Amino acid sequence: MAAPKRKTSKPAKQPAGARILVVEARFYSEISDALLAGAAKVLDEAKASWDSITVPGALEVAPAIAIAIDAAVREKKPYEGAVALGCVIQGETFHFDIVAMQSARALSDLSVSLRLPIGNGILTVDNESQAWARARLTEGDKGGDAARAALALVEIKRQRGKR
Repeated sequence: MAAPKRKTSKPAKQPAGARILVVEARFYSEISDALLAGAAKVLDEAKASWDSITVPGALEVAPAIAIAIDAAVREKKPYEGAVALGCVIQGETFHFDIVAMQSARALSDLSVSLRLPIGNGILTVDNESQAWARARLTEGDKGGDAARAALALVEIKRQRGKR
């Protein structure tokens, strides 16, 4: 039985002038470069202003977002959203499960608790070929997808904030 065709909706309105934070885990640096290229392309096309910081691995992404968000508020230059990028590849131990689940949980918790739009572009895959298929702009472009998700949530927040 074939998988159902993925439903797509019309693209979300791009929020003009959004200020976005991109945090990328560099454990798999070449894959991270591809994810960042996809996110940067989407953010630039949306005319968003964005800053990028790097961290060693996926577990450090959410704390880095929280730290940078707090600093930006103190500096009166708040971010409207964030994009989390990185890659976790299945190994021979339970460590993969911990990193994959806890990095996603931390991003979700942070997003909900701060009402902060976050696009999760942290890949969780079985092997490097799966990671590349998802990271490349010409294939999965998950970095671009994460940026589009963050921008869509920024637009929802802007629209709902008017009420």
